[in-house]
Amino acid sequence: MNSNTKFNILRTALSIGIALLISFVIIFLTSKEPVTAIVQLLTGPLQSARRFGNVIEAMIPLIFTGVGVSIMFSANQINLAGEGSFHIGGLVATFLALKLSLPQGISPIVLILAAGLVGSLVTAVPAILKIKTNSNVLVSSLMMNYLVLYFCNYILSYFIKDPTAGSVVSYAVPETAQLMKIIGGTRIHIGLILAFAVAFFGYVFLYKTKIGYELRITGENEEFAKYSGINVMKITLISSLLGGFLIGAGGGVELLGMYTRFSWTSLLGYGWDAIIITTLAKKNPLYVPLAAFFLAYLRTGASIMSRSTDVVTEIVTITQGLIILFIVAEQFLSKFRHNMIAKEAKATLTSEKEVK
Repeated sequence: MNSNTKFNILRTALSIGIALLISFVIIFLTSKEPVTAIVQLLTGPLQSARRFGNVIEAMIPLIFTGVGVSIMFSANQINLAGEGSFHIGGLVATFLALKLSLPQGISPIVLILAAGLVGSLVTAVPAILKIKTNSNVLVSSLMMNYLVLYFCNYILSYFIKDPTAGSVVSYAVPETAQLMKIIGGTRIHIGLILAFAVAFFGYVFLYKTKIGYELRITGENEEFAKYSGINVMKITLISSLLGGFLIGAGGGVELLGMYTRFSWTSLLGYGWDAIIITTLAKKNPLYVPLAAFFLAYLRTGASIMSRSTDVVTEIVTITQGLIILFIVAEQFLSKFRHNMIAKEAKATLTSEKEVK
């Protein structure tokens, strides 16, 4: 493990530790039962199998979106349309489940692939606009999310809405299309296995393939990539298509695994959560499941804490913000990093002299 990796692990751990410490101080200042609140936050998800199952269930969509955003961000494509990709992925899976009659073993596969394909189109639009018109990806991708949201609401209201349900929801998804539960007493479904497979695929793609290498080089220095003969436009499009596909597939998996009807009339926020996951994982898909588990655990603990004490769940939002603040702060522990690199270089030089 080189010094840079050690430093990143140390800085992430310290960022989390300091953020939690500040959150604990806030709890002590505002709560009448701070010790109980902190205990529930930290140990609540471990108090029963059902509660721990809630952590794993919440972790699944975070892995899909986290890997997708990691791939796009690795190419320096700050494409925020993943929120729309996830949303429309759920709608497409529902729509096709209601319109197609497929065998039980084949139906979920077809629906998830279709959700991924449509999700990739959503993230591809800002990328194509950048290639053709040099538009700002950040702005165009943000606007894309709202186009997708209102389009999905239209389809839900006029094509698949169940008029007898008493609310704006779709007809029930057939059981043949729903994902199989794999752990009794919880809602953990086979999407967990798919999520880990996606994380492994993302790692292999980024770090073990030529396209992945070109993608990372483009993300680090686009001008250097151009002079090296890398087709930057192609890389931009590939990263957006692949990232959007994984996020859209995640939307399909979430809908088929956790819901029986499509009821998403507003954006769920998984696209924004993916940015937190990507930041914690340092854009490495192999670390995404760990980051997703941490965030899911923290949020589940916060939910338990808010139900059993007088502390609201927003305390986790503060913690998330502080973690991101410390991790992205380039000067945080910069002196320590310099000393670590210098010490490692000195040790290497000394060992080389001894060999000679």
